Amino acid sequence: MDANGRQAVPAGETDIYDSKLAPVQTATFTRPTTRMIEALDDVSAATACAKLHQMGITRTFIDGPVPLHRTPDVKVVGGAVTLQFLPQREDVFSGTAQEDAERKTALWQVLESIKPGDVLVVSAFGSHFTGCLGDMLVRYFKLRGGAGIVVDGRVRDAARIRALGVPVWCTGVTPHYASQTELFPAAFNVPVGAGGALVTPGDVIVADEDGAVVVPQSKALTIAEDSLAHQDKEAFARRRLDEGGRLSDYYPLTGRGLEEYVAQTSAG
Repeated sequence: MDANGRQAVPAGETDIYDSKLAPVQTATFTRPTTRMIEALDDVSAATACAKLHQMGITRTFIDGPVPLHRTPDVKVVGGAVTLQFLPQREDVFSGTAQEDAERKTALWQVLESIKPGDVLVVSAFGSHFTGCLGDMLVRYFKLRGGAGIVVDGRVRDAARIRALGVPVWCTGVTPHYASQTELFPAAFNVPVGAGGALVTPGDVIVADEDGAVVVPQSKALTIAEDSLAHQDKEAFARRRLDEGGRLSDYYPLTGRGLEEYVAQTSAG
């Protein structure tokens, strides 16, 4: 152990806690407002993704993570906080006592930064071997008031995480702990790439059974208004199809079908 009570660094390795290598974070970021979150609460991930695409923002789907809890009502809306895993390198971070060393990395620090309603987004290259979070860390996340977790990678302790009731999206499960194999938690609350999408701290995450979508704060209220109107039209079209209407008349809702919808809305 060194003078600060840290694990001694084996010969030939660099101390990860050196100031040049210590966990990186952004100075500040702004969380979305309660109004933004509430406005998107009834908006599906699919509708938000489609509306953003129509606005020219086409890479918002976090490809890969699926719900760990396979229930039809799984849903979360919240502001993003981020965790970035990076590849290990033997002269920087490897060797003995890695699991103990994790408590001084970005993994512990991001959890200490969690505020009620946050959604933790983890970038781990879709790794099949790195268990980014387990029972104890997700438990602490819940106790801090976190709303949900999206992991571009895997988790461990799946049964215990399900029992906690925290909505988690991930690419699968593994028995490994976070730094056991090829990655280590290097930075938090920095822009990350997750499943092909850019996520910046403070973005709004809308996640449900279809997956997770990134909504920029600047678009949140507009997307919510447009999405709810779109979903109302689809509900009308769905009713008409169930009543025997022709697909070409009611989906997409244009022409006579749209006129019928407008007339019913105006009358009601």
